[in-house]
Amino acid sequence: MKTKPEEIVSILREEIEGYDTRVRRDETGTVLEVGDGIATVYGLDKAVYGELVELDTGVKGMVMNLARDSVGVVLLGSDAGVREGTVVRRTGRPADVPVGDGLVGRVVDVLGQPIDGLGPINATETRPIEHEASGVVSREPVNVPLQTGILAIDAMVPIGRGQRELIIGDRQTGKTAIAVDAILNQKGQDVICIYVAIGQKASTVARIQDTLKKHGAMDYSIIVSSTASESAPLQYIAPYSGAAMGEYFMSKGKDVLIVYDDLSKHAVAYRTLSLLLKRSPGREAYPGDVFYLHSRLLERACRLTKEYGGGSMTALPIIETQAGDVSAYIPTNVISITDGQIYLENDLFFSGQRPAVNVGLSVSRVGGSAQTRAIKKTAGTLRIDLARFRELEVFTQFASDLDPATQQALDHGRRLLELLKQPLYHPMPVSRQAMILYVATNGLVDDVPLDKVRSFVLDFAQEMENEHADVVDKIESTGNLSGPAIETIRSILEDAKKRVSATWQA
Repeated sequence: MKTKPEEIVSILREEIEGYDTRVRRDETGTVLEVGDGIATVYGLDKAVYGELVELDTGVKGMVMNLARDSVGVVLLGSDAGVREGTVVRRTGRPADVPVGDGLVGRVVDVLGQPIDGLGPINATETRPIEHEASGVVSREPVNVPLQTGILAIDAMVPIGRGQRELIIGDRQTGKTAIAVDAILNQKGQDVICIYVAIGQKASTVARIQDTLKKHGAMDYSIIVSSTASESAPLQYIAPYSGAAMGEYFMSKGKDVLIVYDDLSKHAVAYRTLSLLLKRSPGREAYPGDVFYLHSRLLERACRLTKEYGGGSMTALPIIETQAGDVSAYIPTNVISITDGQIYLENDLFFSGQRPAVNVGLSVSRVGGSAQTRAIKKTAGTLRIDLARFRELEVFTQFASDLDPATQQALDHGRRLLELLKQPLYHPMPVSRQAMILYVATNGLVDDVPLDKVRSFVLDFAQEMENEHADVVDKIESTGNLSGPAIETIRSILEDAKKRVSATWQA
C-alpha cells in the first residue's frame, strides 16, 4: 500500500516539531589507581567536594580529595571489579540517604539500605548526609527534660531535649548500656531514637537490636549499622547518615534522640581515610581537621524554635578512653564540643557501683533547666552529700575512732550510693525517682541497715504505686512533689519501717 505524499509530510512535520534538541552531557572520568577503598580518578574536572559519583561496577563513591589533576574518591561499597580504566560518572548531587517514617523500626546500613531481611524501605525523600547546622536564630534554649530513666543521671547530670551530652569511659564500663536505657525510657514519650553503631562487632549490634525489640523499643527506633568488618569510608559517613535521618524528623517538629557509638572509632576511620588520601598527619597521626570532623556533626543537634519546626535532636556521643585518660586528644576535643559529660569510672564499676557514674567528673552544662521540679527539689543536696562522703572516705579509711557526725555522714553517703545502683534495662519513671530521692536525701532511711536499704526502698516505692496510684500519677503528670504527696510518702514509709523493723533485728 502506497503512502500519500501529504501523509509523509505530516509525519515528518510531527517528528521535526517533537525533536528534542537538548544534548545529554555526562561528565565522566577514569580510575587511575584503586586500593583500600580509595580510588584516584582522572577527568572529573568539575567535581565538587562531597559529591556522589557512580562507577561502572554499580558501586557509589564520594569525592573527598580535590587535587590539581585528579580527585580522590572514597568507595561506599566493595571495590571488587574496580580497576584502572573503570569509568566514573558524576551525579551532580551531594552524597545522600533516604529518610522518612519508613525507616522507623528498621536496621539499615549507612546508605539507608535495609539489612534486617524485612523487605524494601518505602522512603520518598532523601537528605544530604553533610548538612550545615541550624543557626543561632533558629535555636531555642534547652529547657525541656529528656529523661534517661537512670536515677544517677537524671538527678545529678540532667539531659535536656536538644542537648549534646558525652558518655565517656574505658571499654566495658557500661557506656552503651546507659544509651540503651535512655532509648528504652522513651517508650510512650513520642521520641524517635536512632542508634548509630560505628565499628562495633556485628554480634553487638544484633544483641542491641534484640534488646530493643524485646522491650518494644524498635517501634520508635532506627539502627544505622557500620560494623568493624566494613571499610573505613562506610564507618566515616555512618554518624552523618544517622544525623540526616534525625534531621528529617526534627524538621517535622518531632523530638529525636541519637546515639553515636562510638566516635573514637569514627576518628580512627577518618584518620585511615586521610592517610590513604595522602593528607598530612598531625598529632597522633590524626589530620589537622579532626576537631571539625566531630564539631560539624554534633552542632547539628539542637532544639528549634516553633517558626523552624519546633523539633529537637538530642545527641549522646560515646567516647572510649584508654586507662581513664580523659586528657587524650580525641576525648578533649569532644568534651569541648559537647554540653557536658557522663564519666564512667573503672574502679566504681568493678566495686559493684553500676551505673559507674563518677559524680566529681560528670557535669551537665544545662543543669537544673532540664529537670522536672520534683527531681530538682529532691536531688538538691545529693551531689554535695556524695562529694562529702568521697572526701571523708579517703581520710577515714585507716581511722578506727570516728566522731558521731563523721560516722553519720559516712553512713548517709553509703546509703545514697546503694540507692543509686540500678540494674540493666530497668529505667525508672519520674515519680519513682522523685520518691526515692526524697527519702534518700532527707535521711529518712539512715536507720535502715545498709544491706537492706535498697530492697526496702524499692518495696516502699512499689507499695506507693500500688496503694496510692493517684498520688504517684499526680507526681508523674505535674512533675512536682506537693505537700500532700510528701505527707503520704512519710506516712507510708514509717508504716513500712514498723512492719519490717523486727526482721532487721533478727
